[in-house]
Amino acid sequence: MSLQVCIMTPARVFWNEQAEELILPTNTGQMGILSNHAPLITALDIGAMMIRTKQDWRAVALMGGFALVKNNQVTILVNEAEASSTIDAREAEKTFEEAKTRLEQAQGEKEKVEATFAFKRARARYQIVQSR
Repeated sequence: MSLQVCIMTPARVFWNEQAEELILPTNTGQMGILSNHAPLITALDIGAMMIRTKQDWRAVALMGGFALVKNNQVTILVNEAEASSTIDAREAEKTFEEAKTRLEQAQGEKEKVEATFAFKRARARYQIVQSR
């Protein structure tokens, strides 16, 4: 038995297909989801989500949101989602390095919060291109 997974952004349905397993980036760490998982609602952090279909693993960068797991259906509501195939690897690596430097040099509270957000976003994009 597999999971029906629907990833939705404010603009569109990003992905709506069957999957065998998910690894979600939650606020408390990574969480694996298999069929017949207990019902659950969880907050999602900015990070890489891994999807195992019958053929292979796919990586998706999620930009924060929520996941609902119930009766082998997983509904994921996120601010933004990106597939690894749509990201240029060199650009992702450059952005990640720049974000890391910016975070290390951040001074005030506001600057640190903004740098952390940019770093998490860049890291998620970089991680999924590395998984190709």
